[in-house]
Amino acid sequence: MNAFEIKNLTKIYIKKRLIKNKKFLAVDNLSFEVKQGEIFGFLGPNGSGKTTTIKLLLGLLFPTQGSCSIFGEKVPSLTASSKVGYLPEIPYLYKYLTAREILRLYGSISHVNKNILENRIEEVLEIVKLKAEKDTRLGEFSKGMLQRVGVAQALLHKPKLLILDEPFTGLDPIGLKDMREVMLKLESEGDTIFFSSHIISDAEKICDRTAIIYKGKLLKIVNIKEINPGTLEDIFVSEITKAEASS
Repeated sequence: MNAFEIKNLTKIYIKKRLIKNKKFLAVDNLSFEVKQGEIFGFLGPNGSGKTTTIKLLLGLLFPTQGSCSIFGEKVPSLTASSKVGYLPEIPYLYKYLTAREILRLYGSISHVNKNILENRIEEVLEIVKLKAEKDTRLGEFSKGMLQRVGVAQALLHKPKLLILDEPFTGLDPIGLKDMREVMLKLESEGDTIFFSSHIISDAEKICDRTAIIYKGKLLKIVNIKEINPGTLEDIFVSEITKAEASS
């Protein structure tokens, strides 16, 4: 079964001007699917439509045309949303709260049963390797630790699909390693992970497949097992170069 499907997805923004409105094509007839239980990387340069696609998939934006479905449920729907955990590129976390307190807050927002919430908080802190820091204020956390708190909040309601927008941005080598390990652990437990990135080397280390997009258009889907190690970056550069030359 597919975790989600995107079919002929298009998003056109209309930028209002004093004399004449201007149209901007952010996502261009995009179609692909992500299989249940895989790690799928969504790769493209800055401004290629990755975040817009994610917001369309989550139902935070409405498409100009095309559709998205999550585990067979057409987006937007509360049923589809309940199966997804989401980490935005820049998560807003209250720095004066501790890790445990922020997870309590998000757990209540996500309607996690109060009788199981405290145990679930302990479980997700264990998954993201922050159990020892659960009573530390977030203002004392590094960027990598804050990212792991963001993943923890996305996991509280036990989603089947985890969507991460640029989870590696701004992380130091230790933070990158920790984030990769968290994602691989979740995959080993049967979860599906879909993440956007422009950091090719990290995607190659953990992904089963990746999609390369440019200016909202799908260029290529790469099965990592079918390429030589260390060549994803070359494939990415080649595809983007060809797309730039033809645009």
